[in-house]
Amino acid sequence: MAPKTQTIEVDEATAAALRGRGEAQGMSVAELVAGMTAISGTPVVLPDADLTDLDRQWASVKAGEATVPHDEVTRWLHCWGTPSFKPWRDQ
Repeated sequence: MAPKTQTIEVDEATAAALRGRGEAQGMSVAELVAGMTAISGTPVVLPDADLTDLDRQWASVKAGEATVPHDEVTRWLHCWGTPSFKPWRDQ
């Protein structure tokens, strides 16, 4: 028996974004939302070494060291979930 489905109303911009993201990942909007929902309930646990590295990086920012320009970060974030995505270190 197929799972029972429900309709959820969203604005057109959100619907378009969900369709686009789903298409980019080769999945339906229902599959995309189900995956996002599953991920949102999973706590993120970072190893101590990662937390130490984040603390070091934040201290560098507070000390005035150079950071990556906003537009470069924005461009990179927009490619997440697409075939053109590469980890930051591979840019």
